[in-house]
Amino acid sequence: MRLTNSLFTRIAEWSKKYANLPDSYIERTMRQVYWKTPRGKPQYLPRTIERKRYWFSVHRPWTNEFRLENTKNSLPDYIHVEPIKDWSFFRGDRVEVLIGRDKGKQGIVKNIIQERNWVIVEGLNTKLRCVGKKDDFPGIYVAEEQPLLVTTDIALVDPGDLNATPIEWRYTEKGEKVRVSVRTGRIIPIPVSAEETRDYKLPSLYKEQEKDTPKDEVEKVTFKPVLKTFEMDVMDSMGIEEDRVPKKVYWY
Repeated sequence: MRLTNSLFTRIAEWSKKYANLPDSYIERTMRQVYWKTPRGKPQYLPRTIERKRYWFSVHRPWTNEFRLENTKNSLPDYIHVEPIKDWSFFRGDRVEVLIGRDKGKQGIVKNIIQERNWVIVEGLNTKLRCVGKKDDFPGIYVAEEQPLLVTTDIALVDPGDLNATPIEWRYTEKGEKVRVSVRTGRIIPIPVSAEETRDYKLPSLYKEQEKDTPKDEVEKVTFKPVLKTFEMDVMDSMGIEEDRVPKKVYWY
């Protein structure tokens, strides 16, 4: 199977969905521009020198930790990530750990790092980290969940019998794409919490804020396509009639 280089991959769909941030904002905060042709100067050869490869980890691209991590010069040149056609693990899914000291235990997926095919399972696959250590204070050890690889480290749990199972994506009679347990044939629905973001639990429960564009304005049709050029459309709207005789053009 072909392998891809995650250092050249932009942030994936499900990794950023929970943040509910605009793509333009994520792209702007993620970029690391070292030099750019100044504005107002003769733009004979506009150039931008910036970081082309990014190291994706548990820190999200819009955080300071991600920027600090990507300023290091000791990052590896590449890392192999197996391409997945249909992403099958979502926030709120119950999964079973297949490796390590927590092998056989089940937990809930609380975060997704799709660029590395990782998920974070709540309370499982933890590692102790020392926080606040000083010369006169030993510090406090905190358990942090470590990422698990979706291709080999975890398996989805069938809600019918609460046992791990491989799954397939299939279509229902109505044309809806669903996850189906290979072992039992039951449909495994996508959890409701997969639609949750930092701004709302469900899209239907979101309350419009002062700076939000009203729904009525969004649904208004402000442009109707017509078979006219821009000049012809302006002339028709202003009642201008074309009385000029076009100059003959010869093609050789």
